[in-house]
Amino acid sequence: MFATLASFARLLRALLTLVRHDAILPAEYQGLYPAPARLAGRIARLFARRDNEANPGERLARALERLGPSYVKFGQILATRGDVIGERFARGLSRLQDRMPAFDDDEARAIIAAELGAPVEAIFAEFGPAIAAASIAQVHRARTPGGVDVAVKVLRPDIEQRIARDIRTLSLGAALAEKLAPASRRLEPRKFVATVARSLSFETDLRLEAAAASELSEAASAVEHYRIPEVEWTLSSKRILTTRWVEGAPLSDLAQVDALGLDRAALATTLTRAFLGTALDRGVFHADMHAGNLFASAKGDLWAVDFGIMGRIGRPERRFLALILHGFLTRDYTAAARAHFAAGYVPDKHAIADFASALRAVGEPIFGKRADEVPMSQVLMQLFEITDLFDMRLRPELVMLQKTMVQCEGVARSLDPQHNMWAAATPVVEAWMKRELGPEGKIRDFTEDVQRLYVSLRHLPDAIEDWTEIGAKLKSGELQLSPPPKTAWTIRLVWLAVAAVAGAALMSAFS
Repeated sequence: MFATLASFARLLRALLTLVRHDAILPAEYQGLYPAPARLAGRIARLFARRDNEANPGERLARALERLGPSYVKFGQILATRGDVIGERFARGLSRLQDRMPAFDDDEARAIIAAELGAPVEAIFAEFGPAIAAASIAQVHRARTPGGVDVAVKVLRPDIEQRIARDIRTLSLGAALAEKLAPASRRLEPRKFVATVARSLSFETDLRLEAAAASELSEAASAVEHYRIPEVEWTLSSKRILTTRWVEGAPLSDLAQVDALGLDRAALATTLTRAFLGTALDRGVFHADMHAGNLFASAKGDLWAVDFGIMGRIGRPERRFLALILHGFLTRDYTAAARAHFAAGYVPDKHAIADFASALRAVGEPIFGKRADEVPMSQVLMQLFEITDLFDMRLRPELVMLQKTMVQCEGVARSLDPQHNMWAAATPVVEAWMKRELGPEGKIRDFTEDVQRLYVSLRHLPDAIEDWTEIGAKLKSGELQLSPPPKTAWTIRLVWLAVAAVAGAALMSAFS
């Protein structure tokens, strides 16, 4: 009870913080709101600070910084979508990506000494001040005694407790949203918060991040010009992660990118293919691809850092995703609709033809268009209306994929406003489809079917033995059903059940 009241109080504090910064229903967008929202906005601004920044994005960024790391993550996603929220608003939010206030250098050194068991001076030949600070951790540049330049990531003090409080508050907010706004239930707000909570818990154990970096490095090897820095395992622990230093220009600073003389359009294409290539080919992808986590080298390679949030997608979901994308890319909306139904994304009560028509209404106006020709805010609104019309529910396992797709496209657009995501995605999707649905994919399917059959057959004797034992107990009267059946029928039912189990086991191997 006390914990719930505390969460409710923090929820009210979050609302008041947004009001104080004029970050909820900001004045700049007053003319776009319906009448009730305009009235609510005017009342809220009576309590706003008078010294607020002119940029509404900057005001929201400062409010989110005060609220905590979980809220900052939400702002980081918005910051990548200048085409949706407006470039001015996005610029104000961009401070959340890697320019948050750093914690004290002495604290960082104390954490490193406690984690690695020796003073910083004994571990590194050089150790500089924080060069980047985000909501979860900050990064220092250092050099090992062997002369290797490294990036040392250090968790913020007490970050685990802060995130736990944030998640309890967000969970309460999600529960209230489902109760007070029934229309929100289709978006599964509580499951969404649970997904975010799980990802944030992974971010607070840097050993898991080190493993994720290693795994993503293997996946990235299949994507041209996509690179992941090597982990220094002996200099990493739960609260410390050390990787090789990346020389390059952050994509959050386009002036530095231009200073290297790089082709922005090529970088945007690499970014799109890096995301889709690792997601489809290996089922793993960097799930926090904001501009502050991406660097361009002088050679034109794209480097990713910060692996606290990793996305994973199973092979069945990858196949459905590829079929859906392929349907859009080839303008075969019926095939894309069938893939939605086969995946269970759309209830069977709807007609495939109707859903295909709805997908056509979204796809045709934007097919082949450049990014600067597509009003993404309108597209998103239309997609939201379609999901409502066809009773589509949010799929928690795809939350990270959808969130990262939004981030990735937003960064690609900032690099090249004319970026054609369709053209960039086509080779990746077609290559994956050829492997998945061609001879190689069929051989893999057959191999997996044989493996499932083998497992089922291994369990079949145990199932028969169990049912035989039940039959013996029923026959002896040790075990009775209610109402008690006749002995002959008991034996028949037992063996019928055995046959059903055996049949099910065999069929499951090929399902």
